[in-house]
Amino acid sequence: MNTPENSNTASPLAPGGADTDWESRYLASDTPWDKGSPHPALLDWLRKNQLTGNVLVPGCGAGHDVRAIAAHGATRVVGMDIAPSALQRARHFKPAGVENYILGDFLAGEAAALGPFDWVFEHTCFCAIPPARRSDYASATFEALRPGGFLLAVFFHSPDNPNPACPPFASPRAEVEALFASNFEFLEVTPGIPTYPEREGREFLALLRRK
Repeated sequence: MNTPENSNTASPLAPGGADTDWESRYLASDTPWDKGSPHPALLDWLRKNQLTGNVLVPGCGAGHDVRAIAAHGATRVVGMDIAPSALQRARHFKPAGVENYILGDFLAGEAAALGPFDWVFEHTCFCAIPPARRSDYASATFEALRPGGFLLAVFFHSPDNPNPACPPFASPRAEVEALFASNFEFLEVTPGIPTYPEREGREFLALLRRK
């Protein structure tokens, strides 16, 4: 399994953004998912709860969520992305705590060697991958977390997407619950969360614990 940032060996699986060239999108600054700030629901959650220990943010992009978590006292926060230019953007920001950024393919299980993690925070990765690869996401999350570890996730249940064949892909609650039910316990599911403009009512926050 290849986790080092300078590894030249291709992942055994297709990248998480299959059919989408995420590196080219970042090079062209064609990144409408990057709102320039952490997700409002994450900030709201951090004001009320502690997110401590080792934390992983897959598909971290420019690292806005990573820095928000690090600033609230997590021991270590790892942002992982498959686009080198995304990580270059992330490193241009002043660190907010103990955080680092790793180039890797989360769906291929490359985060497991960096853990185990106490938490995984999900925001933009799950909705970006082809639905056929979502079982890989669930498996990779299970492998990255310690037993009893937590997944805190913002799921995009009904994106206003003119082309449903391209990301962001819808993540209905029933599908999410069925996907994770075998290895995770759902502790909270919160609709109507704080979010960015034009996403109101389109997302829900879920807190899951690895069995």
